[in-house]
Amino acid sequence: MKKHLALAALLYVSAQTSFAQTYTPSPQNEKAREWFTNAKFGLFIHWGPFSIPGDGEWVMNNRNITVKNYTRLEKFFNPIDFDAHTWVALAKSAGMKYITLITRHHDGFSMWDTKYSDFNIMHTPYKKDIVRMMADECHKQGIKLFLYYSLLDWRRDDYSWWTGRTGQGTGRTVHGDWNHYIQFMKNQLTELLTNYGSIAGIWFDGYWDQMAEESKDRKDNDVRVDWHIREIYDLIHKLQPQCLIGNNHHMTPLPGEDFQMFEQDVPGENTSGLSFQKISALPLETCATINNSWGFNITDTTYKTPAQLVGLLVKSAGNGGNLLLNIGPMPNGEIQPEFIERLHWMGHWLETYGPAIYHTKGGYLRPQKWGCLTLGEGDDGDKQGAGGEKLYVHVLKQNAGTIRLEQFPYATIKKAYMLKDRSPVTVTLHDDVAEIPAQSPTADDPDRVVVLEVK
Repeated sequence: MKKHLALAALLYVSAQTSFAQTYTPSPQNEKAREWFTNAKFGLFIHWGPFSIPGDGEWVMNNRNITVKNYTRLEKFFNPIDFDAHTWVALAKSAGMKYITLITRHHDGFSMWDTKYSDFNIMHTPYKKDIVRMMADECHKQGIKLFLYYSLLDWRRDDYSWWTGRTGQGTGRTVHGDWNHYIQFMKNQLTELLTNYGSIAGIWFDGYWDQMAEESKDRKDNDVRVDWHIREIYDLIHKLQPQCLIGNNHHMTPLPGEDFQMFEQDVPGENTSGLSFQKISALPLETCATINNSWGFNITDTTYKTPAQLVGLLVKSAGNGGNLLLNIGPMPNGEIQPEFIERLHWMGHWLETYGPAIYHTKGGYLRPQKWGCLTLGEGDDGDKQGAGGEKLYVHVLKQNAGTIRLEQFPYATIKKAYMLKDRSPVTVTLHDDVAEIPAQSPTADDPDRVVVLEVK
C-alpha cells in the first residue's frame, strides 16, 4: 500500500508540472471555435452494450458486474435497426449543427474497428464499424462530428483502478502498467483522428475518477495520477489542428482545452452538484439529458417538457454557450419515440426562433429570473458593436410583468417587436433603463421573444 501511495504522490507532482504549460491555439482551431460558438445546438448520443440491461450507462459500476460477466454483453449487442442516415437526419431536423457520439465509454467497449482492444464492435454479431457509418453520414449531411472518449476504464488492468473512485467491484486484481494505458489511449485516439475524416472535436470524460470527491472546496488539478494530458492534447492538435478539445472534469479548463463544459446545468449554475467551476473565456457547452438518464433506461419516464428544453437552450445561449442534448437509443439501434417527438418539436420551434439563438452571443446581462438576453447582428450586416444590433429579450417566466433592463448600454432603440409575428411592442427608455411589457409564455410558446433593434 505504501508503495502505491508513493507512486501516486510522484505522479501527482508530475501532473502539477504539466499543467503549467501554456497553449496557443492554431488559426484553424480559432476558426473552429468561432463556428462552435455560433452553432449553439448539438446532439449527444450515449449508446453501446451498456444499453442492453436497460439501466443506464453506469450499470457495470452500479451493479458491480465483473469484467468476465460484463464481456458477455458483447455477444448480445446486435443493433440490427441502427441506421446512421436516420440518426443524422433526425439531428439535422431538430436544428442541431453537430453530433457528439460515444466511441468508448467507461466500460471500455470501442464502437469502431480498433486494433488496440478486442472488446469492440467488430467482435459482436453486428460486425460493422459504427463510428465509420456515423462519420460518413455526418460528412454527407453536413453535420460536424465530435467523438466522446472515456479516459477511465472499468475493464482494463493497466488503468490505475486502485487509485480511482469508481469501478472497484469489477473483479480486477492486477496492477498493470499505467504508461501502457496512456500509450493505449494515444493509439486509439490516433486511429479515430486518422481513419474517419475531419473530426470537429474530442469530448473527454472520466478525468474526475482520479480526483477527490467533487465539492466547492476541491482544488483544481488535484489528481492522483499523471494523465499525460498535454501529451494527449498536443497529439490531437497535431493530427487535426482544428479539432476542439473539451474535458468533463468539472473544474477550470486546463491548458490545451478549447471549450468548457457544464454537466446538467447551464453555465454559472450548479443545481446538479457537478459544476463548481467558474465560467471561462473559452466557448461554453451545457450537456443535458431529456429524461434523467444518459444511456437507455427502461424505467426512466421523467421526460422534460418542450418548455424545459427550450429553457435549457435559451439560458445556455444567454450565457453565450451551446446546448448538447442527449438521447440514449435502445439496444437494437432504435431511438425511442419520446426523444424523437421532442427533437422534432425543437426543430419546429427553431424555424421561428432560430435567429435569437444561432450566431448570437450572451447579452450584456447574465440570465435573470424572468429569462435572458442574446445579442445578434442587425439586418444591415453591421458587425456586433459597430452599428446596428438586435437584442433578443427571452421571456421565460409566467406573469413576469414589465421587464426592466437596467444600465442599458444602447443610446437608441430603433424598433421593438415580437419575433414570432413582428407585431410592435412599446418600449420606454429613460435614465439608462429600458422597460418592456412582457407577454406570458405558454406550453406551446414557452419563450416570448421581444426583438430590440438597437444602436
